Amino acid sequence: GDAEERRPKFKLKNVTGVETIVTTKGKFCCKRNVEEQVLNSEEIRVDEDGNPVTDAEATERQQAFTDRRHAAKIGRDQRREERQRRILAKKKKKRRERRALERYSRVPEGILIYRLDTSDRTIQLVSGPSSNTDMDNLMESLVVTHAKPGSDPSRRGIVVTDADGKKHDLIACEQRTSIAWLESMDMMLASRPNVAVQAKLAESGHSSRGGGVLTRRASGWAKGAESKLSQTEREEIEERYVNLAAYSNNLIRAGAIPNNSTSTKSKSSREAAAAAAGGGAGGIYYTVTQVREDGEEYDEETLESIARRRAVIKDSWDFFRMVCSLLRDRRKYDEVFRRMQLDATYPYLNSMTGLNDPGDDMAMGGNMGGDKPLMQVHRDEYDAMSNSAIAKDLVQRAELALPSLVEICKALAGSLGMEEVGVGPVKDAGAALRKAEKKYEGDVLKVTDYCRALLVVKDFPTLLALLELARDSFGPLIRRVKLSTLKTDRGSKPGGYRDCIINLELKDHICEIQIHLWPMWVVCGVDGFRHYRHCLEYSTDTFGDPFEALAGLDRKTMAELIVMAEEAVADMPLETLEWYHEKFILDYFAETGLFLHHGLHEWGETTLKALIKLRCLSPDIGPDHHETITLYRYLEQALRAQKKNEEADDVAKKIFMNKEQKKTEKVEAERSLWDQWIVDPFESVVDPNKKEREEEEKIKKEVRASKKAWRKIREERFKFLDGAE
Repeated sequence: GDAEERRPKFKLKNVTGVETIVTTKGKFCCKRNVEEQVLNSEEIRVDEDGNPVTDAEATERQQAFTDRRHAAKIGRDQRREERQRRILAKKKKKRRERRALERYSRVPEGILIYRLDTSDRTIQLVSGPSSNTDMDNLMESLVVTHAKPGSDPSRRGIVVTDADGKKHDLIACEQRTSIAWLESMDMMLASRPNVAVQAKLAESGHSSRGGGVLTRRASGWAKGAESKLSQTEREEIEERYVNLAAYSNNLIRAGAIPNNSTSTKSKSSREAAAAAAGGGAGGIYYTVTQVREDGEEYDEETLESIARRRAVIKDSWDFFRMVCSLLRDRRKYDEVFRRMQLDATYPYLNSMTGLNDPGDDMAMGGNMGGDKPLMQVHRDEYDAMSNSAIAKDLVQRAELALPSLVEICKALAGSLGMEEVGVGPVKDAGAALRKAEKKYEGDVLKVTDYCRALLVVKDFPTLLALLELARDSFGPLIRRVKLSTLKTDRGSKPGGYRDCIINLELKDHICEIQIHLWPMWVVCGVDGFRHYRHCLEYSTDTFGDPFEALAGLDRKTMAELIVMAEEAVADMPLETLEWYHEKFILDYFAETGLFLHHGLHEWGETTLKALIKLRCLSPDIGPDHHETITLYRYLEQALRAQKKNEEADDVAKKIFMNKEQKKTEKVEAERSLWDQWIVDPFESVVDPNKKEREEEEKIKKEVRASKKAWRKIREERFKFLDGAE
């Protein structure tokens, strides 16, 4: 190369100023006298060529030389680093190629491994073909311009369209892989393509139609509020989503431990996962992950951030799933009560008036909270006691009354053959104070279930028999009989539950017997109170549809919730689901709501059809059950969203026929009562001239016929009641 430049040098030089004086003497003489006189002497700075320079010029030239030398050094360092980087990149590439060959060398027959790269919108084949691969139709690489869910019944399919408009069906090895891939591609297609992608699109003639705009329209992320996101915001969202999907996937893989006793602690996490998958495709490739440089790992802060985000989304998923469960059970209660009203004895029960029972429905003249008419006995000493002290005293009195309540329940159960019987425990003072504060404006005397018991009766006739037996056996002790939630003109408890409550006074303390009807009780069993408490706390009765809980969620949160849904069903793929897998059926139902709200109607349709099939196979449900019909309603919604109107019309017809069938059941039940009414000539008086009283007369006749039916059942099943009178 060129000789190295030398640093410029400068020196000081003395400069003396001299004045020469010449004088001439004589008139005609040329004689001269020369005299030199020193005027001044100074030092000046000169360069190597002796040219004078100022101090500023010298400093500037020195600095310029220093800068040039520093720049040259940086250039040499950069060239050295670039050479090292290229060498290292070649080594990494060779290692990746070697690992890829080793990683995909054990791919099972018929499995192909593809890599999705969202940076350039490509899908590339990274494994070798198998012996049965159709090489003529093998897709090795493509640029993605559109992607949507496939119609594969396992819900693992994706339909991808390339730059030439050709469609390709990809079937993933895992449900969560297809979902993560599709969401990543949807995010990818919402961004404007880079120069390389635009060039590939231009080769296929897409540039004339708007380049990136063409693919953006195909993405759900290019609509609504998400369409206003900047490119940086999109990239951040995509990174967070991929991080969450990868983190969730790793948790699933960590739990995929084989049933054998071989320890995998000595293996890497990747090897352990492969061993857990038995060497199958699941152990080779699970989901979408970020491509990182060798040795680059998530730092601790990043992992904590991902874990915190997952915890938040997991809580949201659990809440949404709970809402789905609560409203599902609410519909079950409503359906059970509808069927129970077809009982021949129900009109008679519905006509009965409870004791001291205005109910809780204010619109019907009932009471709420502080207006409760029944309360514990007020004692003079309570005036000087705190609420806490009063509650403790009432707890002690409840303990004294409990043995008497046990004896009464034993007598009732022994006479009627109860399905379930439970007594106690006595409500503690803290729980009583909380209930009083929440329901009765802090009045602990309004709490009447310190001492409590529950009885579960088989049906309405057994309930009628119990009420009659209670009246005849310990009528003077009864302070309230609450039947309001069992009336057709009254509302249920929060969550749809309906029961009967008898309060009686034992040893100067108000006790409570909760009488549950078996068809209602069996829906949730002992968890019925938790269902009631949650419905009351979260006001779920205000929801007409559980999927309304998703209203207002942004697309990013919805995508993350789907990741949590897939985590919940990871142990039970859709194609392996059976009719008795209630927990997973609820998970898939909740996930269906996410699909419908996220625009994944194809997967919503696939899931709903699978759930409907399972409900039809269930011996306890069947094709005409209200839950099956509810699934049909959502299926109709998914089909119409895909413009499958003909199939949707068929589903709508099934829903309509079920509705008509329920009307027919009600009419037949009423006709049965009328048949009993007609055989009694004494009660056959009808006044057709007073139309305003026809409905009232009809109700009266139904009640009389129902009472007659009860008398017949009483004679057959509860003959012993005659002796109790």
